[in-house]
Amino acid sequence: EPSNLTPAVNSLLEKLDTEMTVLEESLSPDSSYEEVLPAVERMQDPLSYAWGVAGHLNGVKNGEELRQAYEENQGKVVQAMTKFSQSRPLYDALSAIASKPYEGADEFEISQKQRAVDGSLRAMTLGGVGLEGEAKERFNAIKLRLAELGNKFNNNILDSTKAFSLTLKDASIMASVPSSAKAMWSNSHYMHLMSEAGEGEEIDPVDPEQGPWRVTLDGPSYIAAMSHLPDSGIREEIYEAFVTRASDSFSERDNVPLIYEILSLKLELARLLGFNNYAELSLTSKMAPSVQAVTELSDMIAEKAQPAALKELEEITAMAKEIGGGEFDEPNLELMPWDISYFSERLKEKKFDITAEELRPYFALPAVLDGMFQLVNRIFNVEVKAADGEAEVWHPDVRFFNVYDVDSGEHIASFYLDPYSRPQDKRGGAWMDVCIGKSEALSRSVPVAYLTCNGSPPIGDTPSLMTFGEVETLFHEFGHGLQHMLTRAKVGDVAGINGVEWDAVELPSQFMENWCYDRPTVYSFAKHYETGEALPEEMFEKLKQQKTFNVGMLACRQLVFGMVDL
Repeated sequence: EPSNLTPAVNSLLEKLDTEMTVLEESLSPDSSYEEVLPAVERMQDPLSYAWGVAGHLNGVKNGEELRQAYEENQGKVVQAMTKFSQSRPLYDALSAIASKPYEGADEFEISQKQRAVDGSLRAMTLGGVGLEGEAKERFNAIKLRLAELGNKFNNNILDSTKAFSLTLKDASIMASVPSSAKAMWSNSHYMHLMSEAGEGEEIDPVDPEQGPWRVTLDGPSYIAAMSHLPDSGIREEIYEAFVTRASDSFSERDNVPLIYEILSLKLELARLLGFNNYAELSLTSKMAPSVQAVTELSDMIAEKAQPAALKELEEITAMAKEIGGGEFDEPNLELMPWDISYFSERLKEKKFDITAEELRPYFALPAVLDGMFQLVNRIFNVEVKAADGEAEVWHPDVRFFNVYDVDSGEHIASFYLDPYSRPQDKRGGAWMDVCIGKSEALSRSVPVAYLTCNGSPPIGDTPSLMTFGEVETLFHEFGHGLQHMLTRAKVGDVAGINGVEWDAVELPSQFMENWCYDRPTVYSFAKHYETGEALPEEMFEKLKQQKTFNVGMLACRQLVFGMVDL
């Protein structure tokens, strides 16, 4: 309950402060590794775990009471962690440890300790341990403000997403729209009516073919609208609502001044630490050696991707001229952003003679999960078993699973899966996060992960019928989860995804995505949800052929994100 957060945080902070004082007084240049990092891990864990749960719930079960409790405590938690980062006795003790040979049972254990110490020293340097006086005070004030701004930024996005809906009542608009999209939007309208109904009021189900249909800005709804609604004017309205979320169009939820302040503060923070800009600071904990190296790589990819993207756009424009009607029949037609996805989808259907709607019945979530679990059994020799009811969950749709080593039968990990979009209280996107990490210091041998997606929800008795993109996303996030859950490292700071350079952390997730094009893997789950019929061979071949469709435009899109970030 949100009301429990403040008492819990206050109690944990008080305990942490007392233990930190005792630790600092005990440290010396002769302190051993075991007396330092494992001790710090044991001290920090209760607060880290409690705050991690609060942060997770803030993303998947957001509400006014939790927001207030989170905002009330965020500054206190940031200050506590900053105090650790700036502890000179701790830094000196770790520096002394780093200057001596490490002890361990084998090379793997020694390398874990060394990496953990090196990572801690770097984090403390970036956390301001070397600052004094006014510079230190300003640094700490910036850290607090950035945490506050980041939380407000996310809340504004969520609130703006929730605030928009468009109810369509004209059945002629829906003539060519896939049945799954109509079912999703009619169900959204029904759920909205239910939420507005008085106690005991009866609400009739909404006919997916007759409507009304309620389009919202959460991922599955928005993507379906951009890809399938034939009316360009309606697409424009939805697109503009999407791209202006939390913008200066909404004074009470305007992220524009927040963005400028965040950029300004990050630059100031970086310069306090001796960097020219924030990108340089960020790269100190990544594999890429310099901003110049990142820029050169981006330019090299852009040189290859941009010509392909322009050719792809020409093809999409030609398709718009061919089928779009009068408004698109212009010699020098330039497609608007809200038209590109629609005509791109039509081009894709024409090129490969297959539609996303034809594929959906073969990708029911329960079957996809079974196939994915068979895959990890095959390649990692682990068994995933449903354990619903063994752990408390934050929503009825959330599942809980245990992971076992096949040879020993040992329970080695667990994970939560929150698969569906819930725009009313769940932020968009897909992510994996740590619930419990593996750690010898904490006597924890069973790591637990949160896996969160925003996929198409089930409707009535029909299970979640996934787009192929949603299948790839599920495999992607499971890849992150596997890196966390299957770790053999025992030092908490480097176990699982901890301590992994952020430009390397995507490797396991991308690895898992590749299995979505592996025939034995796909045919372990690609069965029609009603008949059990396997995905026709010709459809699988077309699915593989689609893999490179519009990759030039997709690459350019990602490059823009990276270049803006620099």
